[in-house]
Amino acid sequence: MEIKMSMIPGGKKGKVGKINAKLGDRVSEGDVLVQVETGKGNRQIKATEDGVVSQVFIEEGIEVSSNQVLFELNTASLNMDTSSGEQKEADAEQQPHTTSTDLLIIGAGPGGYVAAIYAAKKGLRVTLIEKEELGGTCLNVGCIPTKALVKSSEVCHSVQHSSLFGIESGTPLQINMKQVIRRKDEVKERLVSGVAFLMEKNNIQVIRGKASFLSKDEVNVLGEINYRIKAKDIIIATGSKISKVNIPGIDLPFVMNSTDALSCTELPKSITIIGGGVIGMEFAFIYRNFGVEVHVVEFMNRLLTMLDNDISEEIKQAAEQAGIHIHTGAKVSKIQRADDGQAITTYESDHGEHLLVSEKVLVAIGREPNMDGLELEKAGVQLNERGKGIAVDKLMRTNVEHIYAIGDVTNIIQLAHVASHQGITAIESILGECSGMHYTAVPNVIFTSPEISSVGLLESECKDRGLDYRVSKVSFSSNGKALTMNESDGFIKLIKDNQSGKIVGGSIIGPDASSLISSLTLAIANELTEQQITQTIFAHPTTGEVLHEAAFGLSIGALHQA
Repeated sequence: MEIKMSMIPGGKKGKVGKINAKLGDRVSEGDVLVQVETGKGNRQIKATEDGVVSQVFIEEGIEVSSNQVLFELNTASLNMDTSSGEQKEADAEQQPHTTSTDLLIIGAGPGGYVAAIYAAKKGLRVTLIEKEELGGTCLNVGCIPTKALVKSSEVCHSVQHSSLFGIESGTPLQINMKQVIRRKDEVKERLVSGVAFLMEKNNIQVIRGKASFLSKDEVNVLGEINYRIKAKDIIIATGSKISKVNIPGIDLPFVMNSTDALSCTELPKSITIIGGGVIGMEFAFIYRNFGVEVHVVEFMNRLLTMLDNDISEEIKQAAEQAGIHIHTGAKVSKIQRADDGQAITTYESDHGEHLLVSEKVLVAIGREPNMDGLELEKAGVQLNERGKGIAVDKLMRTNVEHIYAIGDVTNIIQLAHVASHQGITAIESILGECSGMHYTAVPNVIFTSPEISSVGLLESECKDRGLDYRVSKVSFSSNGKALTMNESDGFIKLIKDNQSGKIVGGSIIGPDASSLISSLTLAIANELTEQQITQTIFAHPTTGEVLHEAAFGLSIGALHQA
């Protein structure tokens, strides 16, 4: 079976990027064998059948043409006559290795690998299964790679506006997207190798392969070496996958998802982003800071609906001031290819049908729990009431004794730091040392420009609960540090429960929001009052002083704001 390069329009060539399959590897239908950079973005060349790689005709960095043979798969070798001596030997090698462990963790993302380290430090024998890269979505195609692009785009923006600070740029700005992506990959690979080192350092057995349940205490693993593992306790930490969206034209070559965008080495001149949530808005500012024309199409009537209305409105204003075109209350009905190769995105709103023309389209509508191939029914593990995620209690226990689930696969809160904390909670639960998870002080950070963060109750939730509450909102416009940074837009908002006097919620939009939220999280987690915050000395000049001011705003009023 030959695996060939897909068609590249105009007789152009593509450049071979990362090669995932090597000679002798067993691959399954749909596995990505190689990534090829073309003028229309990054292409993933996948196996069309199950087989063994018998020939590799390419190397990283070379150019390839349409229909060029890249790999050869030996599909017959999977079904050879077992009477052959050689095949009998091969079959023997593929007989699953049977082993046992104290704790088996399926998935090595920020939930799984943190749980593995914590358990090992607590004296448990740990086996960790991962079918792809250590670190999961977060380290490889999520949080970390995205923030590397955020930083590159911020540097670009700073250089473009350097004259404001008295620094004159003498030459036209050149953006080297290949170097942007290369740096992103270097950061990612350093962190992934760090996780691998920690696995070895803590004597954690790492097995590469796809896991599926055989029973409530036994798991099968298919990989280069097959395993059959029996465990006293099992943690499911398989994370999430990109949600499938039923939009006609979504499979066109110029349509990307967030994973594709993280490997795109050619900067488009224009892009339409479908989805005004966290992923969509972070990419909107990344592309805009790079000088790309950006349109964001959001189905709901406002952006970032997990935040309070005033935060949503503030980031919308910031986006529009940056030149991002926002279309809310808009339902995308189809994506088409124009005669010149451009993308035509059609959406409907209260004002009728609209067309957006752009070079690329990014679908950023969200993620869903990844339970593919786990065969949970063989273990008897139940899903939640909506059937979207594994049901767990506050100790992260499923309905099956000794089986736990953590992270995005539970669909409670899809945040990497929540997964990590749930992993620690699960280990303490296994050891009988835990009182359970609490979600009253979970910080959330969005890396837009400016940054956004929130923790605790939203004002809308306070209204829904009928709480007697008070709000203080203080702008960054009078903060000395923010002014020196030329980032005086935004505000800090605190919410106090008048009955208890405790801070129960807060949101930040402005400079250093991602760092400042930790102080506010500590305040809410430890049930501090505004007096305890106002009596704390804050360093000057720092953006943290606005938090101090907002605490004063809950009683006598902010000192530096009229």
